[in-house]
Amino acid sequence: MKNKKINVTQPSLPSLSEFIPYLESIWEDKWLTNNGKFHKQLESELEGFLGVEHVALCSNGTFALILALKALNIKDEVITTPFSFVATSHAISWNGCSPVFADIDPDTFNLDPNKVEDMITENTTAIMPVHVYGKPCDNIRLKEIARKHDLKLIYDAAHAFHVRKNGESILQWGDLSILSFHATKVFNTFEGGAVICHTPEMKQKICDLKNFGIQGETSVVDTGINAKMNEVQASMGLLQLKYLDDTIEKRRTISDLYDQLLYNVQGITLPHNDEKISQNYSYYPILIDEAYDGRSRDQIYEMLKTNNIFSRRYFYPLISHFPMYASLSSAAPKGLPVAERVAQQVLCLPIYPELSLKDVRRICKLIINKEKH
Repeated sequence: MKNKKINVTQPSLPSLSEFIPYLESIWEDKWLTNNGKFHKQLESELEGFLGVEHVALCSNGTFALILALKALNIKDEVITTPFSFVATSHAISWNGCSPVFADIDPDTFNLDPNKVEDMITENTTAIMPVHVYGKPCDNIRLKEIARKHDLKLIYDAAHAFHVRKNGESILQWGDLSILSFHATKVFNTFEGGAVICHTPEMKQKICDLKNFGIQGETSVVDTGINAKMNEVQASMGLLQLKYLDDTIEKRRTISDLYDQLLYNVQGITLPHNDEKISQNYSYYPILIDEAYDGRSRDQIYEMLKTNNIFSRRYFYPLISHFPMYASLSSAAPKGLPVAERVAQQVLCLPIYPELSLKDVRRICKLIINKEKH
């Protein structure tokens, strides 16, 4: 019998029977979008659940990034990472700014603060780090650098839903943080996102911007856009929150088994963990060193595919390799040696709550066994 298909992830969904009452309520109210009751309820519940003051929901995480940059009036150059999903740099470009790439830390894969400081010029206006795989950036150093050079600090926290350090939400960091609620994320609303704000004034500004800049029936106060979350998305979020703790615990169990089975396997480096961090286990990345393993990352990737297991090379290629960014001086490979190496070695293994431990064992056996499959 052919092995069943295993994707790198799959969305966690509540039972349809739980979702239908929300849909019935939406149909009865005939209020589909624009700050409806479920939208308001989800913002309130997220603020309590995440331990943050102000959540402004958006239709997706990319619009959340675009709005954050717009709200802070960011111009010119923004220092960011080449090791991320391309939306990070696209949001910068959509705001008429120029992404400037700095190299990453070899352990966390996040922006290296020392490399960030090296890239600052008179045209730099902001730093946009990414909590890659939900692992927190070095906020202390990045905050020091931002203050020293009078720069805004905006965190792309798309992977970092409910991640805490020393018991406190890392979403409190920076001038603004953004979340993604895409279907592949630990917490999803089909599509969706949010900007985490520190003041009611900033939340109001984001809310104005995501609704065309409209502030009243006859008043438009800014050049906004349509980035509102609708009621169907919001109702899915309310259901997802009920099961979030269980979702993360199941992911943790899978991550722990990977740790156990792949520990000390020559040529394979496991994720860097910190006991101060409360993780969400959104990804399980490994590095594969061909010099020690005898096989390249791509050979293992293809071998898994032949066994109907679809891992992902997150993040490969680097953003700096794509044609719209490759001509930038900061995109030159010689200036990004760590990011270049990690992009060639990284492989994210399947992880999602419904993935069986039996399948995790099979995945690890295939990786460890160096015979052809």
